[in-house]
Amino acid sequence: MKDQKLGKILIIDDNEDLLKAAKIFLKRHFEQVDTESNPGLIPILMVNEQYDVILLDMNFTKDVSSGQEGFYWLDRILTIDSSAVVVLITAYGDVTTAVKAIKEGATDFVLKPWENEKLLATLHAALKLRKSKIEVIQLKDQQQQLLQDMDRKFKDIIGQSASMQKVFETIDRVAATDANVLILGENGTGKELVARAIHRNSKRHREAFVGVDLGSITSSLFESELFGHKKGAFTDAKEDRAGRFEQANKGTLFLDEIGNIPLTLQAKLLATLQNREVTRVGTNKSIPVNIRLVSATNMALHSMVHENSFRQDLLYRLNTIEITLPPLRERQEDIPLLANHFIDIYSKKYNKDIRKAGEALIKRMQKYHWPGNIRELQHSIERAVIMSKHSVLQPEDLFTQNHILPEKQDEMVSLEHLNIEDVEKILIRKALQKHNGHITRAAEELGLTRSSLYRRLERYGL
Repeated sequence: MKDQKLGKILIIDDNEDLLKAAKIFLKRHFEQVDTESNPGLIPILMVNEQYDVILLDMNFTKDVSSGQEGFYWLDRILTIDSSAVVVLITAYGDVTTAVKAIKEGATDFVLKPWENEKLLATLHAALKLRKSKIEVIQLKDQQQQLLQDMDRKFKDIIGQSASMQKVFETIDRVAATDANVLILGENGTGKELVARAIHRNSKRHREAFVGVDLGSITSSLFESELFGHKKGAFTDAKEDRAGRFEQANKGTLFLDEIGNIPLTLQAKLLATLQNREVTRVGTNKSIPVNIRLVSATNMALHSMVHENSFRQDLLYRLNTIEITLPPLRERQEDIPLLANHFIDIYSKKYNKDIRKAGEALIKRMQKYHWPGNIRELQHSIERAVIMSKHSVLQPEDLFTQNHILPEKQDEMVSLEHLNIEDVEKILIRKALQKHNGHITRAAEELGLTRSSLYRRLERYGL
């Protein structure tokens, strides 16, 4: 089995023969090797491609031996990308020059003519350094974002309606406790945002917030995903792995789509919550966990209890405190706030001069049903900002697009001319809207298999 090729390399040298030789050798080891004899093209090359390592000659024809031109281009490269990893090439072995170059930001240097194995080892080391630099930058960005988030009490939860004020009040009261919270609401109402707000305002805010979409986890992977596994516990268990409960230890565990857990697995979840300990798949050793549990669902759990599809004792365990998020159609006074909030975000993102939503658009939006709730509103505003030519969004910016239908659109199909394909198309669209595009759930409600629904989607262009 051949080793996987990793990394993108750029070689800058005015010796064409050297460039050809280097490319022939290095392309066997790296996924992309670009060469250039004109250093003046470095800025353009770096804009068009993100290189993992840049191999830069110290001496070009204008500056044969001092290395000053190499220092100039080293500085330009690091100005363009401060995390760039640059390995310098010199034919003279000047240790003083090499040390100065490293002090000014170079990673390493190689001497011409080089030995292939030494060059390869140097580039592999440089590649690891580049990866480490990127990881550090990402961690710093995440930390900065985390600190910003912590400074905002209810980050990204927009609303002034009475129903949302009640939600804010409940979050305030329960956040400081360790009480289990169950968040109910339709898809797109912001259940995860509420869960994060609870965590951010809790005593555990400096610890991890770990979210799990239980609707996307198959029954066979449920225990491994939540409780972890030991190496060799099953075919793909190639190493020990902590489950989500362990990852959330001392922090908050958010179980989204809790209503999707099969009845056969609910007892295992209940036992873990009662005992506050997990047992990894493939071992009998119990591991204590200390988590604050927040759950969410768009399903009617109380009705499911009466139908014997959800355990009553598990429901009691989940909903010490219950928060119900109102659908967008029931908080129309919040629509202007939400619309202008998203307009501000996407106008900046796409560099558009759009200031707000016009009064006519607001009135039209307040009449619309919004089956996808805030998520649908957000995506609709994003599309409108991209496509609009106005500085103030108008009704035609949203309601002439295919992704938003006029009110009571389904009733526009005449009952005098019933056509089975038209009716089927409406039913499929409604099922997809209800389940927020989730193919499996829409197929189940329609009584179709996933493959049958996919065929119909393709046939009707949905």
